[in-house]
Amino acid sequence: MKLIDVQHSFFRPVWRRVAVVVFCLGWAVYELATGSPFFAILFGAVGIYCAHQFFIAFDPKDPE
Repeated sequence: MKLIDVQHSFFRPVWRRVAVVVFCLGWAVYELATGSPFFAILFGAVGIYCAHQFFIAFDPKDPE
């Protein structure tokens, strides 16, 4: 069981994958600007993980 199933069919449209990555990385920048480096690193790591899973390792086919 995964915490977040990034291969789910909900993420098939490109705009949703881009929105999730931009939101996470944008939130990381916001947290860094407000002086919260822990949450900046946390959201940055989630954004980088999602970017890798959505644009490098993503398989748009339906799971069997």
